[in-house]
Amino acid sequence: MFARIFGVDSGTDAFFVAFKIPNFLRRLFAEGAFSQAFVPVLSDYKEQGSRQALKLFINRTAGTLALILFLVTIAGVIAAPILITIFAPGFSDEGKQHELAVQMLRITFPYLFFISLVAFAGGILNSHGKFAVPAFTPVFLNICMISAAIWLSPLMSDPIVALAWGVFAAGIVQLLFQFPALYRLGLLPKPKLGFKDPGVTRILKLMMPAIFGVSITQINLLLDTLIASFLAAGSVSWLYYSDRLVEFPLGLFGIALATVILPSLSKSHSADNPAEFSRSLDWALRLVLLIGIPSSAGLLILAEPMLSTLFQYEEFSADDVQLAGQSLMAYAVGLLGFILIKVLVPGFTSRKDMKTPVRFGIYAMIANMGLNIALVFPFAHAGLALATSLGAFFNASLLLTTLLRDKVYKPGKNWLNFMVKIIFANEIMAIFLYVSVDTAQWSDWEALERSLNLLKWVALGGGIYALALLLIGIRPRNFFK
Repeated sequence: MFARIFGVDSGTDAFFVAFKIPNFLRRLFAEGAFSQAFVPVLSDYKEQGSRQALKLFINRTAGTLALILFLVTIAGVIAAPILITIFAPGFSDEGKQHELAVQMLRITFPYLFFISLVAFAGGILNSHGKFAVPAFTPVFLNICMISAAIWLSPLMSDPIVALAWGVFAAGIVQLLFQFPALYRLGLLPKPKLGFKDPGVTRILKLMMPAIFGVSITQINLLLDTLIASFLAAGSVSWLYYSDRLVEFPLGLFGIALATVILPSLSKSHSADNPAEFSRSLDWALRLVLLIGIPSSAGLLILAEPMLSTLFQYEEFSADDVQLAGQSLMAYAVGLLGFILIKVLVPGFTSRKDMKTPVRFGIYAMIANMGLNIALVFPFAHAGLALATSLGAFFNASLLLTTLLRDKVYKPGKNWLNFMVKIIFANEIMAIFLYVSVDTAQWSDWEALERSLNLLKWVALGGGIYALALLLIGIRPRNFFK
């Protein structure tokens, strides 16, 4: 919808930066550091403390978090011009683009306040086995932004500003959506300040190192935006649209799996059950390979058909499809690495080891910065995406190697046989799609024809992959025991 209505220009670049800054901070602090620090402490209270102690802990955490977020939000709104200059220094050369980005950031920044409290509520619900409400909540962001694009943008002098108001409204709607579920659990917070509360103090101490460890991919993506602001107009938007398609399997599966596994690992650690801890990690890693590799291969081979089908209408041109396709293929290379990080970091944070992911995150960030400089010159915006992908694999390899070395994770039986089978099935699917799909004619078709053909090839590719898995002996029951 955004591509169709707004296309790709300096205005869309300005919005995506204004949206990415609070969204980045949300992933860094709320879904990242706060969730990784909050859930293990909450699990301790839930497993070892009384119901009254649990409620008091939640109330004090809610009040302390809300105050911190309020102060950060006020500071962010005031410092919007500085933040835009820091995160998109290339905009400074174009006065109107910089001013537009500042205006929209002041509207979108309060989203951080609301969505961080949503993450807090989601941590409570997930720890009690209630996954549906937190999982459905992000839908409201899409609904609000699409509504703003269709109905509000025609009423505004700068139509793109409507999306910023859509983000603001979405934060409020998503927070209100949590209240009934929390009320049914009897854990709807009554905020109280609790800076001296032992549980709150533990969370704050655990959060500081976790900020880098759990969200290093988001820092790298933000570095991409910073450098892209100096490239050709549209570079930020091409990276954004390709990132959206990579985020689909990452959000649908990677983040969902990490959300489910963190309470499980925290519970096993609190119960001093290392064997169950290792089994949970093993189950998650097998699922990562089962779904992550074909997702990566599918995005790589069908990059331009997907972009053309979803975005190439009205303001989004065939050239935009080609250029966004380059960065999508580069991001697709790293999809497996992105998902692995989401699953492996809880293997540390659930044991309250925040320092190790931090150290590895810093190594990966340094490597990513070097790769950005090396790859941006030959490959422009696609080089930034490729650098992020390679940095993600570097980070994931450090995390996995350490878990194996410390014997926190002990792989289950038949891993080599399992990997060979997965790779074989993916080769069959990839060869079929590569030989069968003619991407050159995609732009010539109308929307319906593009959609039907994309659905056909996705279904056929998925079907061949599933059939290959069945023929070589991998069954669904192996993953749902």
